Amino acid sequence: MKTSWRSASLVVSAVAVLALTTACGSETAPPASSQNVGATAAAGDYGSAGTGLGNGSGYDAGAAGQEGAATPTASAGELSVSTNEELGEVLTDSAGLTLYRFDKDVAEPPKSNCDGDCAKKWPPVPADDATAGAGIDDAVLGSVTRPDGTKQLTVDGWPAYRFAKDTQAGDVNGQGVGGTWYALAPTGKKAQGGQGGGAEAADLPGLSTRKDPKLGEIVIDKNGHTVYRFMKDSPWPMKTACTGECLEKWPVIAPVDASDTEGIDLKGSGPRGQGYVVFDRPDGIKQQTIDCVPIYTFAGDKKPGDTNGQGVGGTWFAIRPDGKPVGASEQ
Repeated sequence: MKTSWRSASLVVSAVAVLALTTACGSETAPPASSQNVGATAAAGDYGSAGTGLGNGSGYDAGAAGQEGAATPTASAGELSVSTNEELGEVLTDSAGLTLYRFDKDVAEPPKSNCDGDCAKKWPPVPADDATAGAGIDDAVLGSVTRPDGTKQLTVDGWPAYRFAKDTQAGDVNGQGVGGTWYALAPTGKKAQGGQGGGAEAADLPGLSTRKDPKLGEIVIDKNGHTVYRFMKDSPWPMKTACTGECLEKWPVIAPVDASDTEGIDLKGSGPRGQGYVVFDRPDGIKQQTIDCVPIYTFAGDKKPGDTNGQGVGGTWFAIRPDGKPVGASEQ
């Protein structure tokens, strides 16, 4: 027993030393194990969703291990156009259920990247009997063959889905989920709210800034959504306290090439001024950082310009181009 206890102590001590000596931005990226010591701390204070359109469920498409029963895949029937107060014109099926598109899919040529558990949360819309109703150009409707041989409806090349948590006609609980799911407009583009009011948001770089009337200059993502930091995360050494269910509310920002940014401080205060680096999280997800600070979006922000995540739990704050939190002292 003494030998086992002593061996375990030596391992713990070695890991602790690695954690203390690991810093963001070193020339040679440290192993994930040394970066991630202590990364599974409870997140806390993330459950106060904002006043977005849906229920703020924040399901992450295709995330392994998430529970959820698949809903039977119903036929699409005659598609129609409904008007949502926030999103404008939205494409729906014959039952009035909202249809969605997935940013990780491909439109040219059409390809679905939502399968397995993802397809349980986001049932593909069958193409067999789908027809264009009033206000829909029949030419934008098509189909793509899925791995199981079934035909999925496409709209201007984008595979179409329903959201399992939409239970009534007009529900838009899937809007903005994970920063990758958006209601479909009749043209196949993202519904107006998903594109920031038109084509302008489609031209945004991966990360840029905007002038918010209350918060000042803040960072936004490619969809125009506000970017946040979590005050329980740590840049020195880099650790995250947002894991598991926390990520359903606060999806991570995937790596963004430095050339695909505008107005972001790419130097930061890390070693040798390298603060704009990618964080290898303990859950295997790669996350972009600014000034060595991991960055996120908020599932409660349903359209560009929303800042519903600001101040949530006293630990979540919009981020400035240099990585500083808006309205909070760094800890």
